[in-house]
Amino acid sequence: MLHTVEHPLIAEELTKLRNPECPSPEFRQRVRRIASMMVPAVTANLETTVVSCTTPLEITSGVKVTRGIILVPVLRAGLGFLDGFLDLIPQASIAHIGVARNEKTLVPEPYYLKHPPVLGEHEIIILDPMLATGGSAIEAVRSLKEAGARHVRFACLVASPEGVNALENAFPDLAIYTACLDRCLNDRGYILPGLGDAGDRLFGTCG
Repeated sequence: MLHTVEHPLIAEELTKLRNPECPSPEFRQRVRRIASMMVPAVTANLETTVVSCTTPLEITSGVKVTRGIILVPVLRAGLGFLDGFLDLIPQASIAHIGVARNEKTLVPEPYYLKHPPVLGEHEIIILDPMLATGGSAIEAVRSLKEAGARHVRFACLVASPEGVNALENAFPDLAIYTACLDRCLNDRGYILPGLGDAGDRLFGTCG
């Protein structure tokens, strides 16, 4: 269920993101642009309903998206991926989930979940720039499904094969969208060639 969103403009933005000299303000802008360019692919198969549409000249038929959309950034790096989706889906509701990776054990540790009261009839798009070990993504999907979500998809900027395999094994029917499938993980669980720590680079907290 992996979908790689290939586009020359996305590839160019990603190339510039990888540069460690890219400052945080520019990094945020480029992540936002890539997110916006990914939206059409991530939402291409949303279910639609035929509706009546009145034009200045006549009544015709149109469509509307059947289910409401909830965007779920995984804190904190997912916040940097959110605005690009909101630029194209401003009507979406926003939920938040906090999953922190223990840097010693690499085990995800959930600490926060806030969402609209009803999830089951919405399209849920989980947003996290990096799909590394897959632990945080698995925990996010599991938490939302336990809360009632039924229509869930996952979008990221860069993914590792290990993370994709882990997420697919945990949720075989989950659609995963990424701008790039990178080579592998290093012994610290970072994606290679990757971007470094996306959260630190987004928010200017690099050491």
